[in-house]
Amino acid sequence: MARICELTGKGPRKGSIIWRSGKPKKQGGIGTHITAVTKRRFLPNLQRVKAQLPSGEVRYLTVAASAIKKGLVVKAPKRNWRKPEEAKA
Repeated sequence: MARICELTGKGPRKGSIIWRSGKPKKQGGIGTHITAVTKRRFLPNLQRVKAQLPSGEVRYLTVAASAIKKGLVVKAPKRNWRKPEEAKA
């Protein structure tokens, strides 16, 4: 599964972990120094949501949490498992 939002297209971003050593000057040291830089990935906060598409079809989407907060996702209505004659009573 690709880690990409199906609505916004958000995907993993590149970044780095910066290792520092030493005591900051504010705390009475001679200053911090960078000793190593390693690569890392920032992954989007993806959620699997049962959504209703504009065509009316209901299916699962992999969507970023920010898209859910913005209201880009229309949640599917709850299923009614009762038979039609039981629902009227």
